[in-house]
Amino acid sequence: QVRLVESGGGLVQAGGSLRLSCAASGRTFSGHQMGWFRQAPGKEREFVASISGSGGSTDYADSVKGRFTISRDNAKNTVFLQMNSLKPDDTAVYSCAARITGWGSRNKIDYDYWGQGTQVTVSS
Repeated sequence: QVRLVESGGGLVQAGGSLRLSCAASGRTFSGHQMGWFRQAPGKEREFVASISGSGGSTDYADSVKGRFTISRDNAKNTVFLQMNSLKPDDTAVYSCAARITGWGSRNKIDYDYWGQGTQVTVSS
């Protein structure tokens, strides 16, 4: 059974940092695109960042570019999201996702596996 389990969320003040982790089990995703999405209350799930299977290519939403960094450790089948200079608008449930085929999509429908999500709350 494939599982993606996020951790690292929590409550932080504006300007602070958090590091999210997404541990995969049940199969290896080392050759596949991984992504982070977020969903704020009353809003649709939106793309945050993605990383290629090798880790050599990354993509970021404009709203987080320069503040967030996605990375991966294929030996541990884990993806990370380092979030710095957090803002109240970053408050959301953050979920990781895995895509089995292709690269470069920001569309959530192109991802095949999803985690349950971890809550990030940024206070002003």
